[in-house]
Amino acid sequence: MTEKLKTIAIFGCSYSSLYRQSLPAAFNEAAQELNVNLVFINSLGKIGGKNAQYGDYEFDLIEFIDLDQFDGIIYDGEGYNIDGITEKIIHKLRGAKCPVVSMSSYVEGFYNIDFDDAGGMRQLIEHMTDYHHFTKIGFMSGYLTHPDAQLRLRVFNEVMEKRGFPKNGAGVFEGDFWFHKGEEAADYFLSLPERPEAIICANDYMAISLISALKERGINVPEDIAVSGYDGSIEGREYVPHITTATRARYEIAYKCIQLLKGLSDEQNVMPDLHIVPTSIFTHSCGCHPLDYVQETENINKIHAINRSMTYALYEAESSVLKLNKINDLNGLAEVFKTDSSNFGKFNAFFLMLHVDKNGRLSSESDYTDPSGKFMPAIWIDKNNEYDCSPLTFDFSSMVPKTKSNKPHTIYIMSVHCAERMFGYAAIEMAEKDVFSEFYNVWLLNIAMTLETLMKNDRINKLICSLENLSIKDVLTGMLNRRGFDDMSREAIRAIEKKCTVCTMVIDMDGLKHINDDYGHHEGDCAIKGAADIITRCCDSGEIAGRAGGDEFYIFAPDYTEEKLERFTERLNDLCESFNGYSKKPYSVSLSCGTYLVETDATGRLEDFLKISDARMYETKKAKRNIRK
Repeated sequence: MTEKLKTIAIFGCSYSSLYRQSLPAAFNEAAQELNVNLVFINSLGKIGGKNAQYGDYEFDLIEFIDLDQFDGIIYDGEGYNIDGITEKIIHKLRGAKCPVVSMSSYVEGFYNIDFDDAGGMRQLIEHMTDYHHFTKIGFMSGYLTHPDAQLRLRVFNEVMEKRGFPKNGAGVFEGDFWFHKGEEAADYFLSLPERPEAIICANDYMAISLISALKERGINVPEDIAVSGYDGSIEGREYVPHITTATRARYEIAYKCIQLLKGLSDEQNVMPDLHIVPTSIFTHSCGCHPLDYVQETENINKIHAINRSMTYALYEAESSVLKLNKINDLNGLAEVFKTDSSNFGKFNAFFLMLHVDKNGRLSSESDYTDPSGKFMPAIWIDKNNEYDCSPLTFDFSSMVPKTKSNKPHTIYIMSVHCAERMFGYAAIEMAEKDVFSEFYNVWLLNIAMTLETLMKNDRINKLICSLENLSIKDVLTGMLNRRGFDDMSREAIRAIEKKCTVCTMVIDMDGLKHINDDYGHHEGDCAIKGAADIITRCCDSGEIAGRAGGDEFYIFAPDYTEEKLERFTERLNDLCESFNGYSKKPYSVSLSCGTYLVETDATGRLEDFLKISDARMYETKKAKRNIRK
């Protein structure tokens, strides 16, 4: 991010969900007005109704983040849905040197937005009693272990008693803050001795599920029973009848949070008013306003357009999965994302950062060890050329690349991991104020699974390579064995396009039996390895060398000359003398070499060339014996 603007981090969860997606939009709008950068540390959380394990490992990224890179932090604890995560994040944020404000729940030691949840619920209940004059009012709470459910039920009880009604009104049903209890709730309220005139629901989702169940049972809302919700959700505004509710005034929350942190960072002594009162929306479901059928027709058309868009996005997601299944490396992954990432909203920049270990290996490699605290970009998309890509690696103290402009930027950071293995993180800047759709989360999940597949394939390939090496490598010397030498040499001959001169050599150790008999086979092995090292060091002009067995070595050299051969044999003798000088062994390593230079094409027979070299090697060895005599 640019260093001239303040950078504020927001720790939260599930920002692409229907219930929460209006919050990032509000913060982006406020950040633009107050001229600050935003970094959302966004978690995906529980996937579906049962898979909590994915969210457990998201904290692996959060615990490494260096908080010193931020000028202020906003804690949004409302969306976290994994047991124990909120406690871990609060503990993490208590270590921040910059100020921290909690926007959705009270946290001791933080600055806190004072959201008058009780006042908002009281307005809705009193609207039913004082404006509509209902006297038989039921209440559908959330699950009563949740603090929001407890507070909203307590307010209902207080208003009922204050108006002279039974504490629990017409009856209280414990819901789930979701859509699953509507049928059961409808049966409960309709089974009461006196049917309620109105039912207050602790949130919009339960209100929608209850109204749907009442409709199925022939009960009209609001004509037969009035219903209200809470939280001001998008679904509540679009559902028919529109839900009477109280909105959380998200822009006001965003503006006050950023204004507070920016002022504290600038060491201003002015403390903004952190008290926020919900805004009540009295509409169709309580009977306040009739439906505008012309407007509802337009809404239906919009919903059909959204459904078409979702269908196309789903097709694109299916296509991308097929393409990702075919890639073999990170370049392929980057290419698929660049060409196919169009189904979650327009974006300006995207960076996939992978962990690097102390040896420089990426987390997608099978021999990767542990995080070093550094990251390397595997995908770098900067459509407007606004980010500085000069550093090759990034770390936890600078997770977002610096920008070249002075305008505010908003980045969303999310963990990229598969099961317990964290590969790194993704950072994205959207082109508009709205957050990405759920299809971006699908992309990150598929990217993580692709990285896992690449890692496993890398492990398999290295294992295969290792097994192949075992089949073509000599265990004692590390040189090619006879099979490896033959395969590579014949492949080199088949690759000859026109006639050229090649060379074969057969090299045999002198006196290995004497070394084994006098000093033992261990020293014999040492002598063989010494000879192998000497021969290998001589092979610097494309020669292929291998141990044929025992004390015999083969060499094949494509495209060779007399000069190269003369240099090879001179170095062979020089290195033997050098080895005997520094090895301090009670024996000497001596080599006899037979060579054969021949012009051939791709039909040449390796065994014929080696046979001539072998004969010449024995002539050399015989000549040495005659000299000793």
